[in-house]
Amino acid sequence: MLCEVKERLNRINIDSILETGYIEELIEDSPWSPFSTIGHTERPDKVAAQLLEGRVAILVDGTPYVLTVPLLFVEAIQSPEDYYERSMFSSAIRLLRWFSFFVCLLAPSLYIAVITFHHEMLPTALLLSLAAQREAMPFPAFVEVFFMEFAFDILREAGTRLPRQVGQAVSIVGALIIGEAAVRAGLVAAGTVILVALTGIASFTFWYSTSISIRLLRFPIMVMAGILGLYGLICGVLAILVHLATLRSFGVPFLYPLAPLKAGNLKDVIVRTHWWAMLRRTGQISVANQQRLARGLKPTPPQAGDEQRK
Repeated sequence: MLCEVKERLNRINIDSILETGYIEELIEDSPWSPFSTIGHTERPDKVAAQLLEGRVAILVDGTPYVLTVPLLFVEAIQSPEDYYERSMFSSAIRLLRWFSFFVCLLAPSLYIAVITFHHEMLPTALLLSLAAQREAMPFPAFVEVFFMEFAFDILREAGTRLPRQVGQAVSIVGALIIGEAAVRAGLVAAGTVILVALTGIASFTFWYSTSISIRLLRFPIMVMAGILGLYGLICGVLAILVHLATLRSFGVPFLYPLAPLKAGNLKDVIVRTHWWAMLRRTGQISVANQQRLARGLKPTPPQAGDEQRK
């Protein structure tokens, strides 16, 4: 891995490098993919943890960001704070992030497909409520969702250009104000505003680079759902899965350990198990030293005889 990184760095011939983004685009495996295959962070604890897992860190003079390779898809859901809390709490928060990931990707398309084609999937009370909201709406569900998602992304991008103290507040509050005005004007249904707000908030729960990719992919899936319903949504999801399965990050499968499936390495993917149970490192990355800690470290209460001897 280290030799491969050095070889790719030695091939770079450029006038100047001001930031790690220059290097990232010159050494990545799939430049046309919407998903980044190189990690970047400015947290020293995360870089140290990556080094202990057998990865390589690339530091550039003059910038606080560090590149780490190879990158796995599951790292978008992981956070350094997961390892500072107990396993039970970290696992619950990680499951919430996985749920938010699927909400961010699929919720708008599922809403469009169900409202447009598959009314029988909804309970009668909910169907009547949505029908009453949409009775006077001049646009179909696809146009409403597309317009609100586009407006929300504009406000979120504007928020990043403002001072940090007011940037996020403007992006969230501004979207809700525009949504409320659109509902009062009779242009958008109230359910659409709730959906778009939930989708936008869910995109903040996982890695920022991945959230940008999901925001881009959300629009073509919405188009397919608006044309073909659930069939189009499923085709879009399958296309994304096939693309992810073909990606490599410095030779390592991007979906590892989910595909190819490695059951022994799933202890830190969907949930985070206890430290004393994660005995080995990721096999395809840390080849030289896969043993993380010794066996038999599970804490147990002291026995009565032990207390008496003490």
